[in-house]
Amino acid sequence: MQSRRTLLKGVATTLALPSMSSLGAVGNAAAAAAHPTRLGFIYVPNGVNLQHWLPSGSGRNYQLSNTLKPLAALRDDFSVMRHLDHDKAWANGDGAGDHARANATFLTGVQARKTSGADIQLGVSVDQLAAKQIGHRTRVPSLELSTDPSRSSGNCDSGYSCAYQYNISWHDENTPAPAERDPRLVFEKLFGSGNRIEDARRRHYRQSILDFVKDDAKRLQKRMGATDRSKMEEYLSAVRDIETRIELAENFDFEAPEDKRPTGIPQSFQEHIAIQFELMALAFETDTTRIASFMLAHDGSNRAFPELGINSGHHELSHHRKNEDHLIKIAQIDLFYTQQLAKFLQRLKDTKEGEGSLLDHSMIVYGSGIADGDRHSHNDLPVILAGGGNGQLNPGRLIENSEGTPMTNLYLSLLDKMGVGAERIGDSTGKLSNI
Repeated sequence: MQSRRTLLKGVATTLALPSMSSLGAVGNAAAAAAHPTRLGFIYVPNGVNLQHWLPSGSGRNYQLSNTLKPLAALRDDFSVMRHLDHDKAWANGDGAGDHARANATFLTGVQARKTSGADIQLGVSVDQLAAKQIGHRTRVPSLELSTDPSRSSGNCDSGYSCAYQYNISWHDENTPAPAERDPRLVFEKLFGSGNRIEDARRRHYRQSILDFVKDDAKRLQKRMGATDRSKMEEYLSAVRDIETRIELAENFDFEAPEDKRPTGIPQSFQEHIAIQFELMALAFETDTTRIASFMLAHDGSNRAFPELGINSGHHELSHHRKNEDHLIKIAQIDLFYTQQLAKFLQRLKDTKEGEGSLLDHSMIVYGSGIADGDRHSHNDLPVILAGGGNGQLNPGRLIENSEGTPMTNLYLSLLDKMGVGAERIGDSTGKLSNI
């Protein structure tokens, strides 16, 4: 008969496991790390309708705005940040190109060199600063997600390289960390064997990754306590669910020529976001990574939202010139994005980890590099800070910062709470003491 230790190693070698008391530290990085802190960044494009986005009141007694109402059930799990700026997203003598600068500056706090050639120059992003110091503790140092295709060259915005506009994560001043839009490739990165031939063979025969561990997992569950047994069942169901959703998006036809093969990108934008968020949640839950970024869409995106009855492009609408119809549609789009955020945060909150939840052990920044899309303003940005940070954050408030506070001061503070040493990020001037 297989020992519990052998069973555990067999399952954990094939599939990352969430933290459970029955597992101890054998083959389980999350248990060994005693609920590590996770750090996530989510980018929403083109600014917002500020009239509908900005809350009123102050402190814990603030009132949620219309756009933030989908987060009402999570009110005690996030704070709204005011007066955080990205000065380096302004022109500062470089002319047009605010959308490219908004993306480029969002996680770096650095002014992008204006070029559409190969001589791009920016800075290291906050997520990659963390990955350089603590990324070795997990299977995947950091996870970069998007719904847009990766671009690293060409002229995209008024003389700025596409590398600036399609990447928010940067390894160094010359090298972006490309985000992955294909959920299948993200899944294989997180849960595949690492052998591309074997993973391709499994996909060819439509085998679930769970097929390789189901017998050991069943035997292991019999030896677990009731709570962990239920948690394991929920986790395995979540893995299978995400596999099924990816397979539906791919609609595999293995007789098709390579250039005609489906890419696995869901036709529904909402479903695409949902799958990417679920993969991010699973990556955090299994401690496959502790650092992630997700660009919901690049700044300047002119995506239409027919599912909302909006056939005009988002970027086009963002230049509203105070047109009431345009402003209403922008508010609808803002609400759509907030609804997706609420589902993700609720997923983290519903995932129990020790005495708390995955959200309690996370720090999630949601925001844009532009406040008002019509003016291309980069001050008093729309920013939400969610999660408890392992008891290091004090959520549930409207947090007023001094006008002109660099957004990077928030990042410097979060790195400190992650145990990452950094004296400065971009244009940071110090840490925030009020979060």
